[in-house]
Amino acid sequence: MKKNGFTGPFAGGKHQFMKKESLKVRIPNPHQGDISSGLLIRILKQAEISKEQWDVL
Repeated sequence: MKKNGFTGPFAGGKHQFMKKESLKVRIPNPHQGDISSGLLIRILKQAEISKEQWDVL
């Protein structure tokens, strides 16, 4: 996310979040293991990052 211009993570409520201009994207709390592909897709959609952009990062 930082490679795509987001700053953070910042504390907020139950989940941390990252910011980029007017976008604010909640991110999962640190935990063991990988996140599911479904959760990754939802986060990328909120962040307005395409799958192609993510694959390049």
